Amino acid sequence: MSAAAAVRTEEDTLHWLALSLTAGLGPRKARELLTRYGSPNAIFRASASELESFGLHSGTARNLASGVAFEEAAAQHERLKQAGAVLIPLDDPLYPEQLREIYDPPIALFAKGRVELLETVMVAIIGSRRATAYGKAVSQKIAAELCAAGVTVVSGMARGIDTAAHEASLQAQGGTIAVFGCGLDLVYPTENRKLAARIALDGLLLSEYPFGSPAYPQNFPVRNRIISGLSAGVLVVEGAQYSGSSITARLALDQGREVFAVPGNITSGMSYGPNLLIRQGAHLVLQTSDILDELPEDARLRLASSRKEREEPAQQELPYGEAPAATKELAKRVVKLLRPDTPTALDDLLEALPGTSASETIAVLFDLELMGLVKQLPGKCYVMVW
Repeated sequence: MSAAAAVRTEEDTLHWLALSLTAGLGPRKARELLTRYGSPNAIFRASASELESFGLHSGTARNLASGVAFEEAAAQHERLKQAGAVLIPLDDPLYPEQLREIYDPPIALFAKGRVELLETVMVAIIGSRRATAYGKAVSQKIAAELCAAGVTVVSGMARGIDTAAHEASLQAQGGTIAVFGCGLDLVYPTENRKLAARIALDGLLLSEYPFGSPAYPQNFPVRNRIISGLSAGVLVVEGAQYSGSSITARLALDQGREVFAVPGNITSGMSYGPNLLIRQGAHLVLQTSDILDELPEDARLRLASSRKEREEPAQQELPYGEAPAATKELAKRVVKLLRPDTPTALDDLLEALPGTSASETIAVLFDLELMGLVKQLPGKCYVMVW
């Protein structure tokens, strides 16, 4: 821990906020200034001419010298406190070392939730917003198993694969980090507001963008460098050839991270991205151990030192208790007919169960949903929970 970080005052926090909010100053130039001057406080004491001589644009130099960003910094500081969020500047001991080492790390991170997750081994799970049932099932299974191994799952809380990974991590009572492409107070997509609230309690919300920042499309490719930068490895589950997932995978390679991909049906456009990555040398993933075994040695050692002995869960017996034998038998038949990767319509299920009434089958499906063994999808379709 640096001495500056250990004794940071409210004034220091305001200087960090003002530095990150100064118009025209990107993360790379800000880091160069910090290297030269040592702290944001010293940067703001420099004159405009001195800052220009360092290579800053005249307008940016004047913005710094005049301190015009301090009014907004004070407003952001108040919003941080009201939201129960914190600022994690570049020199803070909580700032992840692996993120600090990338080419253009954020000057500061806005964080809400379990900030201690930033000290854990992290793996990103990313993929298409238009995920298939197969993609969601794979994402959920691997996310839950990574959490069981002590890994924190990182993603971008987009629709599809990201949402499935976050939800499975929470259900497994593991750690998950959602990296926003907007301010922490503006959840995007809006249908994930409840998910964001759950992550704020049991996981961590993270952004380099101040409160009130809209979800501009250009923010998300920039945000992706944080997702990969935090992580020891990045897993691509589904995605088209030129998708955001492919961008993140390229960033991960540039940052020296391990890249993993789940193979998919070659006739599916959503599998083109990961299949291409595998052809280009990404680690092919058939099971979660394929990821754990290829993580960097330091990450594997950290997991091994903190992980308790885990046994493979025994085959789950349908917990019907004193239910009639016929009901138990029907439940077993239904489970055998369902797949985790392909939805089965109720009509097709009924057709495959001759001699069984619709009411009996629907009742058993309802019971299986309550047990967490079956999930209903839109259009009266069902999949087995993998």
